[in-house]
Formats: sequence, C-alpha cells, structure tokens
Amino acid sequence: MDQVNLKKLAKELNLAVSTVSRALRDSHEISPQTKERVRELAEKLGFQPNPHASSLRQNKSKTIAVIIPEIENNFFSQVINGIESVSPTKGYHVLIYLTHEDYNKERDMLQLLRNGRVDGVMVSVSNTTTSFEHIDAWRQAGLPLVLFDRTCDELDVPNIMTNDAEMAFKATEHLLKRGCKRVAFLGMGGNLSISNRRKAGYLAALEKYKIATPPQVIELTAKDYINRETLHQVFSQQPPDGVFAAIEKFAVNTYEVCKELKLHIPKEVKVVSFSNLQAAALFDPALSTIIQPAYDIGREAANILFKLIEKKILMPFEKKMVLPSQLIERASTAELIR
Repeated sequence: MDQVNLKKLAKELNLAVSTVSRALRDSHEISPQTKERVRELAEKLGFQPNPHASSLRQNKSKTIAVIIPEIENNFFSQVINGIESVSPTKGYHVLIYLTHEDYNKERDMLQLLRNGRVDGVMVSVSNTTTSFEHIDAWRQAGLPLVLFDRTCDELDVPNIMTNDAEMAFKATEHLLKRGCKRVAFLGMGGNLSISNRRKAGYLAALEKYKIATPPQVIELTAKDYINRETLHQVFSQQPPDGVFAAIEKFAVNTYEVCKELKLHIPKEVKVVSFSNLQAAALFDPALSTIIQPAYDIGREAANILFKLIEKKILMPFEKKMVLPSQLIERASTAELIR
C-alpha cells in the first residue's frame, strides 16, 4: 500500500497540500465543510500527522505552559483537567509550573519561557505578586497569554474568572439569614484579586443588612500552623458566630480550631467557604461551599489561548469572561431547630 501523506490526501480530495495541512491544524482560514472532508478521508486512510515535523516547519514548540500557585487546592487540579480536554485536540502538550505562592519564581518562570520554549502561557498569579511588570513584558512582546482566576484587571490581556464578589455577597447573606450577627471574613493577605473581590462582596452584604458589628477581616497565610495560631487567638477573644472563608484551606483551619476550643459547628459557629473539594460533603459537619466552575475555567482559558496562538480575533466577551459559581448549603450553616 502506498504511504499515506499530505500529498496523497490532497490528490484524493483535489485540494492543495497547504489547504489539507491547514485543515488538519483546524485553521480558521479553512471552511468547516472542507475540514470535515479532510478529516474523514484522513481517518479512512489511517493518516496520522507528524506533530514534531509540523512544529519544526511552523517554528512552533507545540507546547503551552500553565503557571499556578499551588496544586494542593482541588480547584487547580480541575482547571488543569479542563485545559487537558482541549490541548490534545490541538496537538499540544501542557507543562505545569508551580510558583508555591512566590512572586520571584513566577517572574523567573515567565522570563525563562520567553525563549521560545512554549507557544503560549496561562497564569494564575501568586498571592505575593504585587507588581505585574513581568506579565506586561510578556504581553508587550506579543506573546499569547491568558490570566485565570487570580487575575489583573489593569492589564490588557484576557481574564477568565468566576463571579467572586457576587458569590461572596451570597455567602455572607446566607450566614446573616441563618442568624449570624458577627461574621468574620478569612482572606489571603496581600493584594490578591480574588481576595479583594470576595472581601468586597462580604462588606457589601454587611452594609446592605445594616450590621452594627464592625467587619472582622482576618488575613491568613499559606502556612497552616500560623493560621491556626491566628484563629485560636480570634476565637478566644472575640469569637465570630459566622465564618466566610475565601479559600478552603481557611475553612479547614477553622474546623481544626473550633474542635480544639470545643466550639460546636453550626450551633456556635457557622462556616461557609469557597471550595471545589468533593470531600467537603464528608466534613463533620458537612461544609457549605461555593463551587467554582473550575473545569470550565480551564477549558475556556485554553480555548482562548489557542485562538491567540492561531492569531484569531477574540470576541469582546472572551477578553473578560466571568463564569458563575454555585452555593451549596450543607450542615455547617444549618439553622438549628429550637
């Protein structure tokens, strides 16, 4: 049997070799009908394109990078799954880089990747990132870049996120409607975008419901032992009767301290948290959570990045995409029957 290659496909379809090549790369220059014809014949004849040879011809690495602050948080695992649902269909590999919440590592990683090692990058910034010059330098170089979850509104790059402020408002409102009078907000220190948005939603709810007690904003860290010490002091002095945690780690710390101090959840303290952890339903008591569309965030971020790599024009909604989260009420915020 003759070797099946681009020339053979082109001859069978009466198309130019370049047209067949672009169709197999899903180029926007080729009509959907032509793409379908090419794919059907390629599948029928068992044609397998050589991604390595293709990348050499195009001067492409066929690799994208994802820079995230941590992997412990279940949210980022689901984001990566969403990205991986797209990248193979484009013939791309994914490199994962962890900053461990370190701005210097984040900056150095982006600098390293500018040498052509990858064709594009997705970034969720660290909680110690206060300057975005390293990200703007990548943008000014004309290199494809997408920010997700932890973003920067000031930069003219695509941002993919969830409705943090709205869901923070709903979470705080949920606690207030359950009878809480002293709701504490547990956020990450620094100038992290998601913490700022979630704090804004928390404060807006307190203002709407005219809560007389001053807001109790508690800044925590990435280190559990420091968080437990801080919360132990808070609960020993001015114990809140409601806790809204910006990330699931802080909810876990709250459960640990409440257990140490023999504070009953939800009788004495009600807890709600942003969390994509499936095991949250197995907490004792089950944790009320705000579930982010992590998989969808990853998938949409990847789709947009590939549009940039392929030099396609983004639609206005793709430049700042907000995907809705969902509040799941469980036992940790239950209204006890008297």
